[in-house]
Amino acid sequence: MAILLYKWLAVSLLSFSAPAQPETIVPVTAMVTEVRHPFYVSVTEITHNRETKALEITCKIFADDLEDILKKNYKTVVDLSAAAQQAQNNRFLTDYFNRHLSLSADGKPLKLAYVGFEKDSESAYCYFEVTQLPTLKSLKVSNSILQDLTTEQINIMHVSVNGNRKSYKLDYPHKDASFTF
Repeated sequence: MAILLYKWLAVSLLSFSAPAQPETIVPVTAMVTEVRHPFYVSVTEITHNRETKALEITCKIFADDLEDILKKNYKTVVDLSAAAQQAQNNRFLTDYFNRHLSLSADGKPLKLAYVGFEKDSESAYCYFEVTQLPTLKSLKVSNSILQDLTTEQINIMHVSVNGNRKSYKLDYPHKDASFTF
């Protein structure tokens, strides 16, 4: 969707500019690949499932930003779409999220178990869980996802417990939030 918007914007801007010499015309598709999204945001959904006694965690992030921070941290080529890099990507994601996302419930630290990730055209979804958590009265979250990539990073969190949903927005450099239920 964003690519279509960028193409539309690029075509609109080109139609208002002065005619260029044929040898200086840049194809719209070449211009679009240079355009980055104008904001940096992640969304973390944390849901307590009473039936399974688990916290289910999903982090949605722009795929290009996630690839960029993994390249920066691990000094190697990262392509989340490449099947051949699946094992490497899983190792990198597990390590990165263990360093940038931590939870404690009712004053006790929780260990995130990495479940996996999916990538669609523009987003990456990373999945985690915490098992053996029958009840939850309070949750503290430390979320510095992608704050080591840009100071423009915004991390939005939605936490649902017993049908009660609370949200919190963290702007760089803030990384800590508390929820009570």
